[in-house]
Order: sequence, then structure tokens, then C-alpha cells
Amino acid sequence: MCQHQIKCPTAEATDRDAAVALHPEQGWSLLCNGVVLFEGTGELLPDGQIIAPHRPRPTAMVTA
Repeated sequence: MCQHQIKCPTAEATDRDAAVALHPEQGWSLLCNGVVLFEGTGELLPDGQIIAPHRPRPTAMVTA
């Protein structure tokens, strides 16, 4: 799928989100490896597998 030199990570790779994105202004991106990456960090892989959103948890603010 990817025509870039150096090739983007495959949809199965752990760094798949590093692939070149198309349409990020619409709240989702179609990566050149076939992954649909949603703004909320959820993903839809080309084989139909769903990756749940995985935002980092906010850290608690400690006040004195």
C-alpha cells in the first residue's frame, strides 16, 4: 500500500501510527498503511480489528 521511501510501518507494527496521514482535518486520518486513526486515539485496522482509544490519563494536581 505505502509508496513512500522509507516505507511506513505496516498496520501490524506497534508503531503503525507513524504512517503518513490523510484527512486529519476531519477528525480522522487514513494512514497509508490502511489504518483509520480517529482523533480520540481509537483505531480501525484494515482487517476490521478495533483498537480502543488509548489517551494518557491526566495527572492529578497536588496543592499545598
